[in-house]
Amino acid sequence: MYVAVKGGEAAIANAHRLLADRRRGDRSVPALRLDQIVEQLALGVDRVMSEGSLYDRKLAALAVVQARGDLIEAIFLLRAYRTTLPRFGYTNPVDTGAMQLERRVSATYKDLPGGQVLGPTFDYTHRLLDPQLAAGAEIEDPAQRPAEAEAMPRVSSILAHEGLIEADGDMPLDYVPGDITREPLQFPMARDIRLQALSRGDEGFLLALGYSTQRGYARNHPFVGEVRIGEVELELDVPELPFTVPLGSIRVTECQMVNQFKGSAKAPPQFTRGYGLVFGQSERKAMAMALCDRALRATELGEDVIAAAQDEEFVISHSDNVQATGFVEHLKLPHYVDFQAELDLVRRMRAEYQDRENQDKAEEKREAAE
Repeated sequence: MYVAVKGGEAAIANAHRLLADRRRGDRSVPALRLDQIVEQLALGVDRVMSEGSLYDRKLAALAVVQARGDLIEAIFLLRAYRTTLPRFGYTNPVDTGAMQLERRVSATYKDLPGGQVLGPTFDYTHRLLDPQLAAGAEIEDPAQRPAEAEAMPRVSSILAHEGLIEADGDMPLDYVPGDITREPLQFPMARDIRLQALSRGDEGFLLALGYSTQRGYARNHPFVGEVRIGEVELELDVPELPFTVPLGSIRVTECQMVNQFKGSAKAPPQFTRGYGLVFGQSERKAMAMALCDRALRATELGEDVIAAAQDEEFVISHSDNVQATGFVEHLKLPHYVDFQAELDLVRRMRAEYQDRENQDKAEEKREAAE
């Protein structure tokens, strides 16, 4: 057994060396710098930061390089690194209404205070490969740049002014939000816990669930109240100081879905909300998160739970791509003893089956002879 272990260690070390070699690729091609990845693969970096629960562009870019572009592996790396960091406090709640916007669109109102701000988006591009990019052509700077991003009121505030949408709700002053990075998940969840889990959930999984709600598997009829992308300020209360300390700003994407609600004995007919907030520019993820958030509020709003997207335990337990990856990929590890046990069982079952077949054939022959 000791020899087998030693041989396994050597094989693993060789696999690591081969991985490093393949990661580097052709030595005649210049190695990627982290700043290139941060600037030119920004949306991939943003996804790694969001699902890795750590806002650091350079570390996310490093994880992307180390993972050879496998974003789930990069998320795993970043989340593992995150566990080594000390926790010295919690920032104050972020006011996304004061976001310095670079993109802001709404599907509910054509004319908005502040207007629609298209910003950087693929929405209006033709899905055609650009040979100029392959040739390394430089793209000219936009002729017009906004002098300074500005804050704009939320669309939900317009509906709230008429009482047509549910209120945001006020949390008790002594309420302590949960922290899924420090506390084990327990069902049923408070909404703040659930939103944390959705925020770092796998984009593809949430997208599929959100799509299912639109196709009738939850009776979810949404409108995009607003998608906004921009910078928000982070502030920290320090007990020794009489004022809040600004820590800097981060880019986030926020989505508020507006959904129908026919009312109940406790609430009049009104619109309800689905909410999504993620690091960086990732509106598809924020929208999918908002769709799932609204679907998961079915019990809270007295609606029938009839679809997978409304099942909290199903959604949250399977949305974490790090957990899912570990459970699926562990199947590649040695299961020799388990398989031999299964193999012996199948052989015994086949032998018993063959014995019965032989007995049945012998019985048929005897009956035929008689």
